[in-house]
Amino acid sequence: MFSGVQILADVTAEQVADLQPQPQPPAEQEELFVIGPHTLYGDFPPKIPESEIKPIAESSAIVLSRVVIPEYIIVHDGPPTDPSASNYWVRFRDYIKNVASSEIYATWPENTIYANVLAILSFTLNRVFTEWYRNQGYSFTITSSTAYDHKWTKGRNIYTNIGLIVDSIFINYLSRPNVKQPILTQYCDGNRTQCPGWMTQWGSKYLGDQGQSAIQILRHFYGDTIYINSAVEVSGVPRSWPGNNLTIGASGDNVRMIQDQLNRIGKVYTVIPPVAVNGTFSAQTANAVKAFQQIFGLPANGIVDLPTWYKISQIYVGVTRIAQ
Repeated sequence: MFSGVQILADVTAEQVADLQPQPQPPAEQEELFVIGPHTLYGDFPPKIPESEIKPIAESSAIVLSRVVIPEYIIVHDGPPTDPSASNYWVRFRDYIKNVASSEIYATWPENTIYANVLAILSFTLNRVFTEWYRNQGYSFTITSSTAYDHKWTKGRNIYTNIGLIVDSIFINYLSRPNVKQPILTQYCDGNRTQCPGWMTQWGSKYLGDQGQSAIQILRHFYGDTIYINSAVEVSGVPRSWPGNNLTIGASGDNVRMIQDQLNRIGKVYTVIPPVAVNGTFSAQTANAVKAFQQIFGLPANGIVDLPTWYKISQIYVGVTRIAQ
């Protein structure tokens, strides 16, 4: 029987080196998220009441002529007037899942969860459709302040059953007869705060316990004229005219979005050359804009002015619908 010393005597120098502890690559920097309290027991400001239907100034320059589901929305992580709060691009479905996981319990009855998710969807799509914050000069879609919108928590965990429910109904929203926009379905917890005419979250839980369906729960709070509607799903973030031309030397999110939309349009209209999606308006981007303008009868100057901006948005929505 060989001893350990005798065994090692037959090992080559290279093999001995292989047996030595090897240096490990540095671990990737992990981002730490601190998940605050749930809204049903944490201290959060109550919703400031608003009209459930918003006035819209109809014009030929409206991007969204119908309700659509954006791929992304931009979340301002704080009250709208807080300039220090960060803006985050968040996938629409992920946003709804995050809010629902932050505001209701996954252990509640399934019909209660459906009712609450529909209310969150409708409220959010109202902000998208009416471009509520952009029309006030802000560069985001919605906030994470419960005084104005919903509680969105960066990095929070998503409950599996809530995620599956969102995936099954994310194109739905709540309507009233002869009203084009989604209803701004506001709500409160129903224990610490009361909100006549709105849904209460705990009240929806009790109705779910009694076996009521999601639409029965919603009509109990919002009235019998409320009904479930469905929207068209598109990609990207349909966005209003930023107020200034985009030309060579411009940079930022607006340029990045135009580049992304031109590339997507270019898959159908192949004479439009592909561009780097980097947020910098280069000569390459200007050439793609010129090609687009030539196709659609606009002055081919390579500048994204107001008519070009809305034409790109219009064609982009059209080609993304074709691809579905």
